[in-house]
Parts: sequence; structure tokens; C-alpha cells
Amino acid sequence: MSRYEAAGVSLGKAEAVVERLRAAVSSTGGSLGGFAGLHPLDDERFLAATMDGVGTKLILSRRAGRLFDAGVDLAAHCVNDVLTTGAEPLFFLDYVASGSLDLEEVAELVEGAASVCREAGCALLGGESAELPGIYRDDELDFAGACIGLVRRADLIDGSRCEPGDVILGLPSAGLHANGFTLVRSLVGDGEFDADLLLPPTRLYLDDVRRLRARCDVRALAHVTGGGIMGNLPRVLPAGVTAEIDWEAWQRPAVYAWLDEQGVAEEEQRRVFNLGIGMCAVVPEAQADSGLVIGRLQ
Repeated sequence: MSRYEAAGVSLGKAEAVVERLRAAVSSTGGSLGGFAGLHPLDDERFLAATMDGVGTKLILSRRAGRLFDAGVDLAAHCVNDVLTTGAEPLFFLDYVASGSLDLEEVAELVEGAASVCREAGCALLGGESAELPGIYRDDELDFAGACIGLVRRADLIDGSRCEPGDVILGLPSAGLHANGFTLVRSLVGDGEFDADLLLPPTRLYLDDVRRLRARCDVRALAHVTGGGIMGNLPRVLPAGVTAEIDWEAWQRPAVYAWLDEQGVAEEEQRRVFNLGIGMCAVVPEAQADSGLVIGRLQ
């Protein structure tokens, strides 16, 4: 049976170090736990900030000649994180590093990120590229970025108003997005693979969230990344409030049937992947007709 930890990634270790990181962050006046950090700009507005990387999906994207899509992954992921606070994205910065940079590959990555920034009305201000022989092995590549957004205090979404009986709406994913690829790579090995099945880029949820907020009271938003639904949704819920998910409420993308065939158990898939839901929104029960209901709060 295939497992993420056997492939080389331990979610347990990541969880174990969180309290140590939380102490370091809080010593600066910051906070840890959501999908984006908030910093007061003035009495009425907050800056929302997040950063992330494409991760080991880059290895398969490079093999498949799909680095443009990997650029989409990065920018969409970061903008989606900022959206969870109710913020609108303002600008994006990126960082690409390798032992020896291939300028064509760098251009493809940045052009992919720029395509998302144009769609989101988010300026790509620039970034950094670095050649670091001795740190990166030959043919290794890394791509990371940060997004900054702006939200008015009155528009802030922080999950504090969530209560038992609220419903959880699910926004469909394009597939795996950019998480769990160390496990996927262990399944693929060095052989050929179906790039259309495994590598669809991360969906940008900006328009979906705007439409949802225009028609109902969105009390919380969770971006479903590494850790799956139950590893991410609780991050935006008040203490004592839990989520009950109906795992049969939606149709999963075909890649999850492929994972079944590869021997990845349902429990492991729930723990690692988004299972076809890339963003969760919590709304009052009376507004359950606003989207696809995948669960309730208790």
C-alpha cells in the first residue's frame, strides 16, 4: 500500500514543529495558523500576505515540458491563500533558483505566474533568480512566491462567526493541484506518465469567491492544499466547532481513481490530497442553495 511518509514526506513532523514556529512568529507580533498573515495598515485596513512554492510537482512538470503550468500553480496557490481572508490581491513576487539556470525555463515559469496575475488584477512586481551550484544538484529547479492583498476590517473573513449548523460548500479542484507529488512521483518512477491526468494546474478561485460573497454570507474560507480537507478546514473554525464531511457528495476527478489503482488507500488520499475540492466555504444553513454542499459544522 502506497503512503506519503514512505515516499519521503512526514506530515507528522511538520505538525510537531508548529508550536516552535508559532513561538518564533508571535515574538515578532505576528500570528500563525491561517492561510495568510494579517498586518494592520491603518484602523480600517489589513494587508494579507502569504508565500509558498510549487514543490516537487516541478520535477514532473519539467519532465513533461509544462513549466508554464507550474507557474500558474504558484501564483494561483498564493492568490487563493490570500482570498481566504476576504482580501483582494495587490501584488506578487517570485523566486526561482537552480544550480544552473535555464533562461527558457525561467521565462516559462514567470510567464505562467504572470497569466494568473493578469486574470486576478494582481501586479507581478518582480522577484529574484539565483544560480546556486552546491546547494542544488544538476537539473534541480525551485520556484516560490509571495502574494500581498488588501482587506477592509468590515470585509474580513476569519471564521469567528462560524457555528454548528452552518453548511460547508465545496468549490471543485482541477485535480491534484500542487500537493502530494512526492507520493505521486514514487508511483510514477522514471517511466512515462499521463501529464493531462496528473498535472492540471491549480484553479484560481478569485471569481468563484467574489460571486459567492455577492450572494451569501461567507463566514469562512479554507484553501484545500497539503493535508486535505480535514487538514485545512479546521484551521479557520472556532474552538469547539468541528466539520462533518459527506465524502460522497461530489464526483472526484479521474486522477483519484488512478490513485486507487496504484494502491493509495482512501484514508491516505483524504490525508494528503484535496480529493476534488480545492476550496471550502462556510455559509449559514439558510443559504445552502448557494453551491455544492459537502458537509456541516457541528
